[in-house]
Amino acid sequence: MRFDSARLLAMSAAALAIPLAAAVAAPPTASAAPISGPVHRAPAGGFVELMVPSSMGPVKVQVQWAKRGGGSALYLLDGMAARDDRNAWSFETNALQQFGDDDVTLVMPVGGQSSFYTDWASASNTNGQKYTYRWETFLTKELPDFLAGYGVSRTNNAVVGLSMSGGAALMLAAFHRDQFKFAGTFSGALNISAPGMREAVRVAVLRWGAYNIDAMAAPWSPAWLRMDPFVFAPQLKNLPMYISAGSALPGPDDRPASVAQVFDTGVSMGIEAVALVNTRSFQARLNSLGIPATFDFPASGIHTWKYWEAELWKARPAILAALQA
Repeated sequence: MRFDSARLLAMSAAALAIPLAAAVAAPPTASAAPISGPVHRAPAGGFVELMVPSSMGPVKVQVQWAKRGGGSALYLLDGMAARDDRNAWSFETNALQQFGDDDVTLVMPVGGQSSFYTDWASASNTNGQKYTYRWETFLTKELPDFLAGYGVSRTNNAVVGLSMSGGAALMLAAFHRDQFKFAGTFSGALNISAPGMREAVRVAVLRWGAYNIDAMAAPWSPAWLRMDPFVFAPQLKNLPMYISAGSALPGPDDRPASVAQVFDTGVSMGIEAVALVNTRSFQARLNSLGIPATFDFPASGIHTWKYWEAELWKARPAILAALQA
C-alpha cells in the first residue's frame, strides 16, 4: 500500500499510540493485597504488584522477581494509551513467560498515559491534571531506591520501550548510564524534532488523555531537545542497543474480518510507516557518529503488540548478556 506525504503526516499524529492488538492470556495475579513498603526480601520467581511512593502519588508497579533471586532488572515501559490498572506488557504479550526461567526481575510500571516517561514542566491544563508528571525522576530515583529494599540492583538494569516509550527508553539510558546497561526500542519515534513531529505528538497526547504538550516542554526548548534521540544520540556511545521497526506491511497473521478491523489494520500500517522512517533516520544518525547498535527490520510488521512481543524475544539474548544474567 502506498502512502502520500499528506496521509503519512496525518497518520503520524498517532505514531506514538498503543495499537489495537488483541490481548493474549493474562499472567497470574498476586494473591495478596498490593505491597506498600519494602520487605527486604524478594521471593524468587513470584509475581506481585507493589504500590511505590512517588512525587506523583503512589504508583502501581507489576513485578516478576528473578527466577533465582538475582539483582538484575529489566524495565518494560508501556505505550501512549497506558492504563491505570495493568502494564500492557503483562497481558498483551508473553513477556513474563519469555523471562520466566531467567535470573532477571521484570519491572513494569503502571500508568503514564501520554507521558513519554519524562519530567514535565507543569501539570496539563487541558484535562485538569492534579499533579505534574515526574516519570524520569520516578524511574531513575524513587523506584530503584524502593526496589533496592527487595535486593534489586540500582545499577544493573535494562530498559525497553515501544512506540511512545521507545524514545524514552533511549533517553533514560543515555542520561542514566550508571543505572541502565542496555536499551531497546521497538517502533519508536526517534526523531521528534523533525518537521511536523511536534504537532503530531500534540495531536496524539490530546487523543490519549487530552494532555497539553506545552505542559511537557516548550517548543524546541532544552527540555524538548533532551527528549529527542536524534539530538542526544552521541550520549549512547558504547551502550548495547536493540532497535527495530516493521515494514508497515501486514503479515500472514493479520487477517481483518470486519470493516472495523480493516480500518484498524490500515491505521496500524500508517503508524508503523512513520516509525520506520524515524528508525531508518536514527540508524543513519548513529552510523554517522560511528555508534554501533543492533537493528532489525522485519519483512512484515505493523504497529501491534504481537510484533513487539516477537522483537522482545529477539532482543532477549542481548539483554541477558548486557546484564550478565
